[in-house]
Amino acid sequence: MDIKANLDSVKKSFINPDCKLVAVSKTKPIEALKAAYAAGIRDFGENKVQEIQAKQPEMPADTRWHMIGHLQSNKIKYIAPFVHLIHGVDSFKLLKEIDKQGKKIDRIIPVLIQIHIAEEESKFGFDWAELDEMIASKEFGELTHVKVIGLMGMATFTENQDQVRKEFRGLKQIFEELKNRNLPEFVDLKEISMGMSGDYQIAQEEGSTMVRIGSAIFGSRN
Repeated sequence: MDIKANLDSVKKSFINPDCKLVAVSKTKPIEALKAAYAAGIRDFGENKVQEIQAKQPEMPADTRWHMIGHLQSNKIKYIAPFVHLIHGVDSFKLLKEIDKQGKKIDRIIPVLIQIHIAEEESKFGFDWAELDEMIASKEFGELTHVKVIGLMGMATFTENQDQVRKEFRGLKQIFEELKNRNLPEFVDLKEISMGMSGDYQIAQEEGSTMVRIGSAIFGSRN
């Protein structure tokens, strides 16, 4: 497995060269992460808290850890001190808990709000009405130890590229609508995290600023 060659090939195929690349290293051995680091990757995406905890001490200090999986409230405290970005904030309850854990250690934790854009039921995230309700609430405005830097969404797992494109476009529209609102200071919308190994080019065409790529770099999952 030539991770550097895979990375070069992925980067060459980027439609937007400024789009950030998060290497999805879940289930991969630490040697694979070190090879990707040596090839210039600093952003690694994991979907299990215990896996991030195990790998974090093994990697150089400037590694940026992205929590991309579904996060349980009771596990936040384990990654709060060092996580670079939590992608999948899919409920107000979870956001409040991240804020609480950030307050305990006096660290502002960067997050993305996950929007449900897929037609599949299995994907997590807010719909527009829930998002609207959260943002309008007094409690939301009182958060002190989170920084909402953007949105994240996962398209339906389908061969139908038009559907995938439509879902990504929908996320971009929500992003633009939110940007035009009067939002609290801790909301600074810069990132749209959408696109994975199978659809990152479509995502970039539709405005993605951050893609999460695993199998195209590290090979198919173990």
